[in-house]
Amino acid sequence: MNVIFSLIMTLGLLNNDPAPKPAPVGYAVGDVVNNFSLMNVDGKNVSLTDYKHEEGVIVVFTCNHCPYAKAYETRIMELDAKYAALNYPVIAINPNDPIAEPDDSPENMKKRAKDMNYSFPYLFDVTQQVAKDFGATRTPHTFLLQKVDGQFKVAYIGAIDDNTDDASKAENKFVEDAIASLKKGEKPAVNFTKAIGCTIKWK
Repeated sequence: MNVIFSLIMTLGLLNNDPAPKPAPVGYAVGDVVNNFSLMNVDGKNVSLTDYKHEEGVIVVFTCNHCPYAKAYETRIMELDAKYAALNYPVIAINPNDPIAEPDDSPENMKKRAKDMNYSFPYLFDVTQQVAKDFGATRTPHTFLLQKVDGQFKVAYIGAIDDNTDDASKAENKFVEDAIASLKKGEKPAVNFTKAIGCTIKWK
């Protein structure tokens, strides 16, 4: 059932969101990612360059209101709990226009992060430029970055796993598998999948 549902969602037949506004193509696997600096829920700016001692980072474009983001929220938290210690921490970014989606306002982001006790930064992309640079289109949309010669390069783009409804039934854990490959000095066997989720609410 989940496979059928995901296929339907991919086609957009059950998505009541308006069609997303065109966004830049963004980064491809292998591209170097430019530094960014965004406000965290604690009021401090977080930059990609702050992670100079990490092997990589898991950048997830997510939000408060989207049911898909909510379905993956615990999994995002588990990714950070497991992989931050292995030098692949999570950076969560909310790219949505809070006028279009008031639940995704900075104040509501602060409340959500506190209520759920996020162990990772939850950043607000106020201009939406970072999401456009990455080519993010949905929430959640994941970009696994690996540090190569001092620069962060995209190693994987797409979904966290292949079961939106139930993590325990996921047959392919794309992000985890990709990190496992990178830790062995190998390229991920799967480096791109289609992100399933709510469309980003562009201004």
